[in-house]
Amino acid sequence: MIPKAAKEKLTAIAGIDQYDDSNAVRLVYSYDATPNFQSLPDAVISPRNTGEVSEIVKVCSEYSIPIVPRGSGTNLCAGTCPTEGGLVILFKHMNRILDLDEENLAITVQPGLVTLDLIREAEAKGLFYPPDPSSMKISTIGGNINENSGGLRGLKYGVTRDYVMGLEVVLANGDVIRTGGKLAKDVAGYDFTRLFTGSEGTLGIITEATLKLIPMPETKKTMLALYQDLEAAAKTVSKIIANKIIPATLEFLDQPTLEVVEEFAQIGLPTDVKAVLLIEQDGPREVVERDMAKMENICREESAVSVQVAKTASEAEALTAARRAALSALARLKPTTILEDATVPRSEIANMVRSINEIASKYDLKICTFGHAGDGNLHPTCPTDARNKEEMERVENAFAEIFAKAIELGGTITGEHGVGVMKAPYLELKLGSEGIAAMQAVKAALDPKNIMNPGKIFAKDSRKRVVVSK
Repeated sequence: MIPKAAKEKLTAIAGIDQYDDSNAVRLVYSYDATPNFQSLPDAVISPRNTGEVSEIVKVCSEYSIPIVPRGSGTNLCAGTCPTEGGLVILFKHMNRILDLDEENLAITVQPGLVTLDLIREAEAKGLFYPPDPSSMKISTIGGNINENSGGLRGLKYGVTRDYVMGLEVVLANGDVIRTGGKLAKDVAGYDFTRLFTGSEGTLGIITEATLKLIPMPETKKTMLALYQDLEAAAKTVSKIIANKIIPATLEFLDQPTLEVVEEFAQIGLPTDVKAVLLIEQDGPREVVERDMAKMENICREESAVSVQVAKTASEAEALTAARRAALSALARLKPTTILEDATVPRSEIANMVRSINEIASKYDLKICTFGHAGDGNLHPTCPTDARNKEEMERVENAFAEIFAKAIELGGTITGEHGVGVMKAPYLELKLGSEGIAAMQAVKAALDPKNIMNPGKIFAKDSRKRVVVSK
């Protein structure tokens, strides 16, 4: 419950019409895209500018009110679920492009800007913003930065952090700092830009971001390679990279995922093969032609049963759109969809997929696997029903083993979805107790009252720890 005195101060800052503690609105913002997590905030507030955000944070600091910054709520680790109540800060009014600087190849935006709107604005100027999370039609830049989002183009172009040049951040005491800027080089002091990127709102609130743009690729081609052997598909991925070719997109879908996606998209995807690689290359026309020819040969050398190059731009777009729709398609199967995020070295993809299938069989579950094969980032996804407690226990144990296997293979528990609440119990598997202690020291220094998105990243009892048998 937010004290009456605090509510009066908050409404004085943002206006009574921008503060809502009605049950209906609290319910709307009690969950995000993560299944099986829900907790009511005490109120929701929508500031119009950085000054208002700063003043709001000062009030929350004074009264020790938890703060959860929120964009569109598309994240998959319960990172924007207000697990400790408090105040949800929405950025629906702070959604503008402030500056598009063609001379410095930079764009400065507010956190509430939808990712696809930024991409389209850049492309209208012949420029390119590569990060492309599957949720880009509705996800916001602030959310992308907080989660350090990836996407289909991550192999060639990197993830969100690779394009964050500078930030404006409101700290836990209400102070406003600026980090980085439109500079190719800047080593003045600690790299706070990188620190806040991917911090999930636990260290400060991003109110402005300056992002790097690059020239728009001249052309693009898309190819679909079909396999009856998972090992052959995985070897193809490694061989393409070993031949010094870095595709713009190199995606993997297993047979169960193909069946569901085709039923959903109905674009003629094959469902009688064990795996598919969706490969895309962009750049100068002669480079694209050369790379696509080389990759087609590699696919055939590694026992692809079919290799098809999209004949038109619309055909290519249909293929990538179908891949982006994988989660939506799988979500139709059962009331609850648990989509996870494990990353391994690309040389271990076949071992990881095989292990996922073995674990699914062990726990009598259907787990569909798709993801960014080129950078080793896989998304094992389990359609289930949260109301079935016995099955949910099997799901939880299965994913605990999947995370442990990823670590064993030299990987990590999350490549792009963040830690939030979902992955917090498993973070020590990756970082060790010393790593967790170092992170907690940073958190305590910047947020001594623990009001910035509390309950995230550091493990609590909200999800059971599972002991994985060796």
